[in-house]
Amino acid sequence: MEDNKQDISKIITQDKVLFFDMDGTLVDTDYVNYLSFKMAIQSVINPIQFPSFNPNERFNRIILQREFPNLNENEYQEIIRLKERFYSENIGQTKLLPYANEILDRFFKINTTVLVTNCREERAIITLNWHGLTNKFKHKIFRKSIDKDQHINKFENALKILELEPQMIIVFENEQFEIDEALKAGIPIENIISV
Repeated sequence: MEDNKQDISKIITQDKVLFFDMDGTLVDTDYVNYLSFKMAIQSVINPIQFPSFNPNERFNRIILQREFPNLNENEYQEIIRLKERFYSENIGQTKLLPYANEILDRFFKINTTVLVTNCREERAIITLNWHGLTNKFKHKIFRKSIDKDQHINKFENALKILELEPQMIIVFENEQFEIDEALKAGIPIENIISV
């Protein structure tokens, strides 16, 4: 997959549909995500200690439950609600990531480009708007509202919604778990670009 980065123009033909992940692929949101969770948690339970920012592990709901296992459901839901508000307030701390954005800029007028993200719609739109990316996508597919323990393969979901064959897709993704999900969805390994 890493080799695909070298000569992208050979695999991106006009008939290909480009699937872009957002967090960690197009936009570095890890620090603002951490900061927003930290502010929300401090507002709700004000813990004595808080884990330091770890650039190798995105602070998410799983980490929240691991680090604060005694949260009740009301506290958990309030933290999630506040985290979204604090994210909006801290949006200026996000940064565009060069490689995927160069590809998007180069091909969005030629190919069909699709945002395929596990991010919730409101936060994704705020991020896209902030960075001027909104109009570079023909379609945007966001995380569905599902129970916290449920999982949906975002690539299978996108293929179904758009009625596309996996062989038509080129994926830009940064997380190994999601790369594995793209493979499970039938997208050929040579069409998956790890960024």
